[in-house]
Amino acid sequence: MASFVTSQSRPLRGSIKVPGDKSISHRSIMLGSIATGITKVSGFLQGEDSLATLNSFKEMGVQIDRQGSNVIINGVGMHGLKEPTKPLNLGNSGTSIRLMSGLLSAQNFDSELCGDESLSKRPMARVIEPLSRMGADISGRDSRPPLIIKGGKKLSSLNYTLPVASAQIKSCLLLAGLYADGETHIIENGISRDHTERMLRGFGYKVNTSPGEVSIIGGGSLKACNIEVPSDISSSAFFMVAASIAKEADITLLAVNVNPTRTGVIDILRLMGANIKLINERLEAGELIADIRICSSKLKGINIPEHLVPLAIDEFPVIFVAASCAKGETVLTGAKELRVKESDRIQVMADGLSSLGIENEVLDDGIKIVGGEFKEQLAPIKSHHDHRISMSFAVASVRSNFEINIDGVDNVKTSFPNFVELANSIGMSIIETN
Repeated sequence: MASFVTSQSRPLRGSIKVPGDKSISHRSIMLGSIATGITKVSGFLQGEDSLATLNSFKEMGVQIDRQGSNVIINGVGMHGLKEPTKPLNLGNSGTSIRLMSGLLSAQNFDSELCGDESLSKRPMARVIEPLSRMGADISGRDSRPPLIIKGGKKLSSLNYTLPVASAQIKSCLLLAGLYADGETHIIENGISRDHTERMLRGFGYKVNTSPGEVSIIGGGSLKACNIEVPSDISSSAFFMVAASIAKEADITLLAVNVNPTRTGVIDILRLMGANIKLINERLEAGELIADIRICSSKLKGINIPEHLVPLAIDEFPVIFVAASCAKGETVLTGAKELRVKESDRIQVMADGLSSLGIENEVLDDGIKIVGGEFKEQLAPIKSHHDHRISMSFAVASVRSNFEINIDGVDNVKTSFPNFVELANSIGMSIIETN
């Protein structure tokens, strides 16, 4: 089991480029595989989650050539996927299993989707139920992976209101809707990331959107295109918080995806008083890109607005670290979704913060955190093999005068394989041990 040992950092300085956006990397493989023609992807995230998606489509007969972060996909068209000879192992990736369940429910062959111990505990009823209503034959043990999908089913369109704001459920149904008879309507009860809609348009497929609603008509086709994957804002968030809480910091993150459905972390940190500026904003392949400059600031505790919760759902572990360094109390509610991520991120973060002497109170759907000074830990923090927990507590080291030990950091490579290298390049001090 790998661990991080962190020590007091130097002043944080420099410009860095974090790896490619994981959400866009996943979708580029999925849509490029069922498009007609050759799709070229640059900036592809070379993390285990994205590579699990890539390897699964290779298992289904798609020729995919990868040289580092450059990927060439020889699309097989809407009906060209082939039956895999073994279960498709998606590792730790909830995005892969939920999106692919929609796509594979429409194929004429059987498939099985499985993953690691963490993924096998994650709830899948949220996609099984609407897909079944469309005519899919999909099941899982207690509605959890592995998922068994029987092929050859004719899918019908669906009018569906999402029970939670979730890009994964929405995208799953959009991919199934590509193959369904008629028009599939999805009603959202909150804003969620819209990468699937944007990329479908990039592949020439019409998607209708209006406030709170997305619809798609089945039976069309996708045409290959070139995709440049911007830097991942979720990975960038660790450095946004590090620079905000450090005593001396001035760093710039280059070419980050600032899609408005993903910028909740920036909005929340600014409400807390963070010094964050977007510069060199531009549009690339339908996605808004910017360089982000962050300098040291004095943060204050806030009540986090609930409308920002779905726009920052993956970034809350490191936001909790920011709250620990803020003056006063920070309160988060409306975030029950955090309890069914790679770990129960509310409880796991609360336990880790308590071990560092930070006063907090766990709520059913959130947490209260009272800012203070980190104290020397009595035992290593247990990350429960959750990559975002591991990196969040590594960020805490920029405000610590002693070593912080974090166990179970193996899964950092699922989303951010060069995290330690980049962190140390700007002045942090992290050693990974086995």
